[in-house]
Amino acid sequence: MVAMRIGPDVSYSVVASPDYLERHGPPSNPQDRRPQLRQPSASNVRGLYAREFERDGRGFSVRVEGQLTLSNIAPAIDAALDGIGLAYVPTDLVLQHVERGRLRQVLSDWCPTFQGYHLYYPSRRNPSPAFSAFVDAFRHR
Repeated sequence: MVAMRIGPDVSYSVVASPDYLERHGPPSNPQDRRPQLRQPSASNVRGLYAREFERDGRGFSVRVEGQLTLSNIAPAIDAALDGIGLAYVPTDLVLQHVERGRLRQVLSDWCPTFQGYHLYYPSRRNPSPAFSAFVDAFRHR
């Protein structure tokens, strides 16, 4: 098998609105039981997605409880902007809100960066021209 990178590394952030943080204060650690926005994951068939964190080179997962469960990242960002709770989302999707002061990042020291997406395919001596063009088009540069 061949693994080829097709995307950059992905970092995650926990974000909340300034209003939310003023009312509840920032969490001190990932296990802090403040209201959080829950997001199911299709890849997690056993239940809701557990948030992944890292500290001192050791990774761990935290399952969160909350009154609002969302099935998409966009509504989770909107809910965080509205001051409803904390959202755990890819950093690049909220960076503009953070830069404008509409959201603040919390738990930054705990948030990991994941390896970017990869394309996995069987090694072949003579791939088709179409497949070679596809691979070249998706190669991360």
